[in-house]
Amino acid sequence: MSHPAPYPVRLADEITRQLGQLADHLSQLPLPQAAQVIARILDPDAGVLGGVTHLVATGSVFAKDQAERGALPAEVWLALGRASNELHDITLDLDEHQDILKRVGAQPATTAAKPPAPAPLVVRRRR
Repeated sequence: MSHPAPYPVRLADEITRQLGQLADHLSQLPLPQAAQVIARILDPDAGVLGGVTHLVATGSVFAKDQAERGALPAEVWLALGRASNELHDITLDLDEHQDILKRVGAQPATTAAKPPAPAPLVVRRRR
């Protein structure tokens, strides 16, 4: 007979499942609602990205302690520390766009008479 997973493992599984649901919903939302959701996800203090960054940083502290005791290889701690630092940097980079996302999210979801012109995302080279 197998033992049930401990609560923190079940919690991690449930959060992962809910993140998948959120991604599915996000892909189907109109622009204002999608912008609101993305702004909340990217909020560095109370958003998902900030929470994941904090979780990885906490994992790094745990791994450092365990590496110092010889229970984990130092590479695990170094990888988690690097991931934590990179996530923190990404969070800071994305925080610059919070105001734009909030502004777009505050607009009513009405059909415009003329849709905005798409912005070029790729620059083509001339031959």
